[in-house]
Amino acid sequence: MLALPALAAVPMPALSEISGEGGKPGWHGRPRLLPSRYLDNMQRTVAYLRFVDLDRLLHTFRVTAGLPSDAEPCGGWEAPDIQLRGHTTGHLLSGLAQAAYYLEDPSLREKSAVLVAALAECQAPHGYLSAFPETIFDSLEAGGNPWAPYYTIHKILAGLIDQHRLLGTAGALTAARGMADWVGLRTGRLTREQMQKVLHVEFGGMNEALADLYEITREPRHLELARRFDHDEIFGPLSERRDTLAGRHANTDIPKVVGAVATYRATGEEHYRTIATYFWDQVIKHHSYVIGGNSNAEFFAPPDQIVSQLGENTCENCNTYNMLKLTRRLHQLDPDRLDYLDYYEWALLNQMLGEQDPDSAHGFVTYYTGLSPSASRKGKEGLVNDPGTYSSDYGNFSCDHGTGLETSTKFAEPIYRTAKDTLTVDLFIPSEIDVAGTTVRLTTLYPYEPRICLGFSGSATLTLRLRIPRWVRHPTLRVNGKPVPARPGRYASIRRRWRSGDRVELHLPMTPRWLPAPDNPAVAALAYGPLVLAGRYGDTPPEVLPPADPSSLRRVPGATPEFTIRSGDRSIQLSPFLDVHHEHYNIYFALPPARRAAAVIASYPLAGLRDATGRWPDAVLAGGATPGERGIELDGVSGHVVLPAGLPANLTEFTVSVWVRLNTITNSARVFDLGFNQQSYAFLTARTGRGTARFAMKLNGMEAEDFVDAAIPLPLNVWTHVEVRVADTLRLFIDGTLSGENPAPKMGALLLGATHFNYLGRSQNTRHPYLHGAVADFTLTGAATAF
Repeated sequence: MLALPALAAVPMPALSEISGEGGKPGWHGRPRLLPSRYLDNMQRTVAYLRFVDLDRLLHTFRVTAGLPSDAEPCGGWEAPDIQLRGHTTGHLLSGLAQAAYYLEDPSLREKSAVLVAALAECQAPHGYLSAFPETIFDSLEAGGNPWAPYYTIHKILAGLIDQHRLLGTAGALTAARGMADWVGLRTGRLTREQMQKVLHVEFGGMNEALADLYEITREPRHLELARRFDHDEIFGPLSERRDTLAGRHANTDIPKVVGAVATYRATGEEHYRTIATYFWDQVIKHHSYVIGGNSNAEFFAPPDQIVSQLGENTCENCNTYNMLKLTRRLHQLDPDRLDYLDYYEWALLNQMLGEQDPDSAHGFVTYYTGLSPSASRKGKEGLVNDPGTYSSDYGNFSCDHGTGLETSTKFAEPIYRTAKDTLTVDLFIPSEIDVAGTTVRLTTLYPYEPRICLGFSGSATLTLRLRIPRWVRHPTLRVNGKPVPARPGRYASIRRRWRSGDRVELHLPMTPRWLPAPDNPAVAALAYGPLVLAGRYGDTPPEVLPPADPSSLRRVPGATPEFTIRSGDRSIQLSPFLDVHHEHYNIYFALPPARRAAAVIASYPLAGLRDATGRWPDAVLAGGATPGERGIELDGVSGHVVLPAGLPANLTEFTVSVWVRLNTITNSARVFDLGFNQQSYAFLTARTGRGTARFAMKLNGMEAEDFVDAAIPLPLNVWTHVEVRVADTLRLFIDGTLSGENPAPKMGALLLGATHFNYLGRSQNTRHPYLHGAVADFTLTGAATAF
């Protein structure tokens, strides 16, 4: 066993009060949800918890343990031939524990006890407990890539810990200790180098669960085990405050960072806190979409790429579930950072509440929350590849099905906090709580209306603190009709002797506001207070991000915040995104700026030593690019010119002019390529497979690109002038003659945005060939007119 360094004492509450993962309160009773959207979601999930057949979920556990089972196997990710099987049972343990605790429901408590006892029967003498054979770890340790076996172990271990902490379920802690013993045996025979290789395969939050177990047992071996799951590849850069997240699987890394907070709490070692706080800041500020979610097709994109990363596979719901866990833990470490709570509320309202189908009796959820204009949430049976598809009773069991069981059973958990004689209200969720001899009842229709009321029954002397969100401009707070100071981004604090009938009223005025995307300020989403609004498109989605006229925005009379806005030649209804189901929707809109003059935005002569004009920095020669007599010579191997980022920003139309000479001609070699990635670009290629030159534009999320083909390929060995005009019509000119046009492009110039990667002679796609020839006189103007 490794020797542990001396552990610094960290002055913090007990695990149950700090973790935010359903811990038992101290001097107050447990919060009780009142009728609201939150309670509706919880009741649908609880209906599923009551419904689900434990024997079916236990089937693969029993088969693995050599016990008899005649239950019908589950489908989806719990099928007997799926390596990840067993993970849902871990989520079920947590969901049952949370629901039984907050509802004080004896039937759910009994079902919890039955499940824990059944799992204990399946646990091997040395502690191994899972729905798949232990031999899968032989493959993992030999350098294989099995489907995340420690991920499943984490879910089961965390579920057992929740059962012990919340319900005191008999046998839960014993089973959790046994699992930790097995983890110690399995990982103890590996060198540090071998363990780091094991950690390349997704392992959930093993460090979190083991650190939490240490908080209960205070056995140093459990903390040592938690630290064995410190993954240097991600923790190293984060501890140095370096963002290397692009291209990483988001839901693999987020739980590791949640574990860093748990380990910090146990050790007091600052680098763990740095890892977590820097990660949170980067993800929220530079990798998140407007609804609070992150990732495209489950992976982090480069920082501040949003419009260029829209699609049906954005915002996996598991990611946000884990970001909320991280946020909750970080706020407990730094309770004065109210931006943690603002994010928690924002993501809860705009993604997590809406992931559940309100028409499903069992609270089915989606895997992704897509943000392309063609995205939707809809129901289908089984586990299918359609990202907007809801889960089902026994045919799905994706990771998001599992986290959904936890999300909707702990809405009561983050509402209140207590310390000494202070009650803090962090979230405005209809609920009541018994505290210090009085019952506090929070009633509101928030976020649909701005008023929040708290009433008191009984007497108590305590300090009441209310979070005032940063987004509100002019909050008002009154106690029994008398004004009390309240400032955005702060807690409002009231200390007094409270008596029955006392009433606190908080008013948070809401106004519409446009939130621009970082990579294209001309594309924005509309928020109303803490709600993101979605355009409703029924069965006919737009083909590309639609335009919107902000001056046409009108409120529809009624209690629910509904609006209309002009989009092209039609009026679009806007509703809170959490209420939009079973139809296509759109979140981001193009907001055309005022038309600008046809000024030259950038000009690069690329001849001799002359370079850019205007405010742009110099172009950079890269690879085998060398100055020539008339322009830049490109070797066709690696030579290209790198232009500055952000060239065609906020343009409703533009023209690109360039001179090019081809030494050889190869399909897909680019004359220029302005874009973000392989799915978001505007390029000119010398020749396509059709044998002609082509200009094409595309934004991630579009099914097909807009393009215009020339009538001819570009000629060899002569300087040729090419001009592309992008407006309502795409036009391609070769040596001053119109050579092709597209009268009805779907994507306008505005949607291209402030491109990050701009090249001459090179493609965004690294598999494409480099241009062999030369380029000169690249010019970009802000209008589709001739030079």
